[in-house]
Amino acid sequence: MSTSSRKLLAVIRIRGTAGVPKDVEDTLKMLRLVRKHHCVIIDNRPSYLGMLQKVKDYVTWGEIDAETLALLLRRRGRLRGNTRLTDDHVKKLGYENIEQFAKAVLEGKARLDDIPGLKPVFRLAPPSGGFKGTIKKPYKAGGELGYRGSAINDLLKRMA
Repeated sequence: MSTSSRKLLAVIRIRGTAGVPKDVEDTLKMLRLVRKHHCVIIDNRPSYLGMLQKVKDYVTWGEIDAETLALLLRRRGRLRGNTRLTDDHVKKLGYENIEQFAKAVLEGKARLDDIPGLKPVFRLAPPSGGFKGTIKKPYKAGGELGYRGSAINDLLKRMA
């Protein structure tokens, strides 16, 4: 995969655990989305896209931009021991600040797991102002679930 075509997807679990079929629950666990309002960053490999189609009735996802990734890392990035991610942690990797590191990640020059001890899941708050649509409907039909493209950045900013 060339570095220019790399797209990172932010995946947020929107719905809770009640009545989830076993196969969907297993797929959510593989994605590390075990609780509502948890977010993970994945790339757009076909295997991940297949998993997203399987759990589309429980999550929403889209392409994350550098500004939103930096905001997510700064506000919700945690290391082992639940300590906050700071600019000092990315300076050890040769980057000036979290924003520069986020840009390098999206350009394919760095990876999130380059930061030692970074937790792969971001625990988010419910969105300020609430969800705009019905939680049980697809995004295209005025709901919140499924693929939403770059609109995921607006939701993440309200949840970070």
